[in-house]
Amino acid sequence: MSVEGETSFLISSFLLKIQAVKINPHNPYSWASGIKSPIYCDLRQTISFPQVRRQIALQLTRLLKEHFPKTELIAGVATGAIVPAVLVAEELGLPFVYVRSGAKTHGLGKTVEGRVIAGQKTVVIEDLVSTGKSSMQAVNALREANLEVLGMLSVFSYGLPDADASLREGNCKLFSLTDYDCLLQTALSEGAINADDLMVLQSWRKNPRNWFV
Repeated sequence: MSVEGETSFLISSFLLKIQAVKINPHNPYSWASGIKSPIYCDLRQTISFPQVRRQIALQLTRLLKEHFPKTELIAGVATGAIVPAVLVAEELGLPFVYVRSGAKTHGLGKTVEGRVIAGQKTVVIEDLVSTGKSSMQAVNALREANLEVLGMLSVFSYGLPDADASLREGNCKLFSLTDYDCLLQTALSEGAINADDLMVLQSWRKNPRNWFV
C-alpha cells in the first residue's frame, strides 16, 4: 500500500472541508463489521462537489498511469466508487464495468455489470478500503469473470492490518490517494482536532477491533 506526499494532504483537506469525513473520538460510529470507530467516511459526498470530484479523478488517473500503464479496463466497486471510476475511465478513454456487492437474484444473476472480454487487464477502483473484505470480494468477482486484475486504487484507506493481510493474501496491490495517518495530521494542522483527540484516534488505529470496549 502506498500514498503520496502533497497529494495526500490535498485530498485529506478536501474530504474534511466538505465533511465527507466525520471525526468524533468520544462518540464512535459503528461499522457493518462490528468495529467501533472514531471516524466515519462517506465519500459519496464528493460527487456533489465538482472541484473535489475532478481532483480525485485526475489524481487517480495519474496513479493509474504511473503504476498500471497497461490497463485495459476500469472496474468500479458499487456503489461508492462508481462515479470516480467512470471519471477515470473517461479520462483514459477506457471501457468501464462495475462490481455489485453480490450477484443479482434475477435475470442473468450477474455480479460484474458491463461488457467484459476474458483476459482484459483490469484495475479496480474503490472509494475507501477499511477491513479489505468487500474490496477483495470485488477482486475475486472480477477474476471469476476471467479478467486479469492488475491491482487496486482507492481514494482513502484506513491502513488497517486486516486489509493489509487480505490484500497481501489475495495478491492485490493497493495505491491510495490518502490514508488515515495523513488525514489525522491534516485534521490537526487545520484545527479539526486537538492533540488529545489525536492520541485517542491513534490508539484506535493500533487495535480497532478491541478499542472502546
